[in-house]
Amino acid sequence: MTTTHLLPRTDPAAHGVDPAVLARLVGQLDQVRDVHSLMVLRHGAVVAEAWWDPFRAEEPHRMFSVSKSVTATAVGIAVAEGLLTTADRVVDLLPDDAPSDPGEHLAAMTVRDLLTMTSGHGTDTMNFTLRNLRKPGTSWARDILAAPVLHTPGTRFVYNTGATYLLSAILHRLTGERLLDWLTPRLLAPLGITGATWEQCPRGIDVGGYGLTLTTEQLAVLGQLWLQRGRWGSEQLVPGAWVDEMTAAQVPNGPDEKPDWEQGYGYQFWRCRHDAYRADGAFGQFCVVAPALDAVVVLTSGTTDTETELVAVLDALQQMSDGGTPADGSSPAGTSSGAPWTPDDTLAVDLPQGAASTMMAALVEGSTFVLADHAVEPPTGHGDEPGPGSPDDHGRELLRWHAVAVRHHGAQIALAWTTDEGEPWHEVRCGVGRWTTSQVELAGEAVDVAGAAAWTDHDTLALRLLWRGTPFALEIELVFGGDGEGRHVEVAVDQNVSFGPTALLRATGLGV
Repeated sequence: MTTTHLLPRTDPAAHGVDPAVLARLVGQLDQVRDVHSLMVLRHGAVVAEAWWDPFRAEEPHRMFSVSKSVTATAVGIAVAEGLLTTADRVVDLLPDDAPSDPGEHLAAMTVRDLLTMTSGHGTDTMNFTLRNLRKPGTSWARDILAAPVLHTPGTRFVYNTGATYLLSAILHRLTGERLLDWLTPRLLAPLGITGATWEQCPRGIDVGGYGLTLTTEQLAVLGQLWLQRGRWGSEQLVPGAWVDEMTAAQVPNGPDEKPDWEQGYGYQFWRCRHDAYRADGAFGQFCVVAPALDAVVVLTSGTTDTETELVAVLDALQQMSDGGTPADGSSPAGTSSGAPWTPDDTLAVDLPQGAASTMMAALVEGSTFVLADHAVEPPTGHGDEPGPGSPDDHGRELLRWHAVAVRHHGAQIALAWTTDEGEPWHEVRCGVGRWTTSQVELAGEAVDVAGAAAWTDHDTLALRLLWRGTPFALEIELVFGGDGEGRHVEVAVDQNVSFGPTALLRATGLGV
């Protein structure tokens, strides 16, 4: 985790940014449920930052497909070091995983085709690894290279996380190191980025297309590096020509009803309107770079309303003036000329609104409600990156509760559950009207969460559990009934965002 600032802070007006524009942007983002953080850079300095409670500046956040842009940056460094070229064939670079008879299309596939998502596949090839995601010794690369290559490589854009994984696997083979370790002395350490993590496949290869965790400011530093064409201080960490090539529109990616998803695709970067480009991760992880304005905007969140977020950011960028001193390619340093803009009022992720207790709360206090057998569609975090209620490798539903109980502890409301008869109870305490942080076991692992709860009606208790550092939240509702005495309960648990179904649990139970 970062404990000191990596970038200077400065007064936005000194860099041609009207604070009213920033206030308007935050106001628009605050209307989108579950925005977590915002950072705006102009001329290499932070001119605005905002954090939605309980998210904090020092906490890393899952960046999802923003990881792809970092992988492409690593490829550029490897090309500069002479390890490979964009014209190299994939089957030559991964000979142990390629089929013995690859077929014409697979044989023609190049590194450039992987970078531009024009590998020739008709779908995301990560789908071919799903049943083997966590099996020891599994070769994701072999699964992906065995997938049908329906089209001539280089001719058709199909968003494909498997293509990015192959890039990481290629670098792993060529360097003999996992991608994160290889990148650290070449990129991360010179930028002052420490504590980054990257999820790995069972063979120890960094996933490449997702799985990278960074703080908001660390991502902003990468955005500033891309803006400065790979230069940081006196060092050219990434060739400038590669950054130009990587962030230019290399292939068409339309048509799409959302205009900023049809402006062209580079090497693992999306083009935007207004001559901007972005690293883009699921559920609202953005690093938007606007070279003409010498500006970078970083956003983390947990929403499906990503178009609203991106439009708000681009509109705010267009309202920036041309004032201030442009960056000269050196890394930001020195003292700031003032404080950056921050919101006047405390921002907070949406939490349940209601009372700390009701007459029903007293009736159900401490009672155990045993739930009837229940089954739901297994939700997913990424299809390949799990969320709180994802199935395990055998398809067993992880969010299965045998019994639940509600307990009140002063200004806190606690939800307790057990997954089976005789199994240990798990309890999470939630604040009323505020977030309370704790750790609880979810999906078989200890998870840092923030919880909030309230009685939204005389018989209805609503709780939200945010999985810290991720977009995911559990939405829990318990409705008590039975002649007004709370003898039975209806339980509904949903996930706020998912690549699959969001309904995790529907069950009824009786008090004992």
